[in-house]
Amino acid sequence: MTETSETKSIDPVAAKETGRLEAFSDGVFGIALTLLVLELKVPHPDAAAGARTSGALWNSLGQEWPSYFAYATSFISILIMWMHHHTVFKLVQKTDSLLLFANGFLLLVVTVVPFPTAVLADYLMTSAAPAACMFYAGTFVIISSAYCLLVIAAFRPKMLAPNASAAKVTQLRKSYWLGPPLYLTALIVAAFNVWICIGICTCLWIFWAITIMDSCEN
Repeated sequence: MTETSETKSIDPVAAKETGRLEAFSDGVFGIALTLLVLELKVPHPDAAAGARTSGALWNSLGQEWPSYFAYATSFISILIMWMHHHTVFKLVQKTDSLLLFANGFLLLVVTVVPFPTAVLADYLMTSAAPAACMFYAGTFVIISSAYCLLVIAAFRPKMLAPNASAAKVTQLRKSYWLGPPLYLTALIVAAFNVWICIGICTCLWIFWAITIMDSCEN
């Protein structure tokens, strides 16, 4: 029995060359998510003052809420970034050095997220909160810029899979270009109001969560 041209066109070995890159990237995203939890610290009420009681422990746990908030928001943001990365590479057939470097730069900045997360958690309720939020938002300015570079490298015609949806490519490319200016706005606003900065970042994550759900359904 002879192999038809249609069978050849859907041969996963022939049509897809990004397997190793995707597996490596998934591992890096997984490590970045895991590192976030290391910033959750066990509280230690003052034993010398007789504060080692259930009430003191619950109070100390409650005082750690900035750490929980930073952990949750950063976990969700990295999860959404991974989902977008997965969707981008569903549309890509080939790899080359430009795409590998662009993907490597994205992974570099993604692995940095636990650090500004820790800074935000430590300083959110202090007078240094504006600087912490500016640092946090600035990290996402760089990450969103890295996504723009990734799609420039990934969505070149010669890199796309034969069945890649032109509408989906256009939708994703347009949505990523919104990131750098809006995160930059959040960075600037943080100097005046940290909660508006955090609100802008949260709205962007909701927007990209909706974007990726729409992309998966289409």
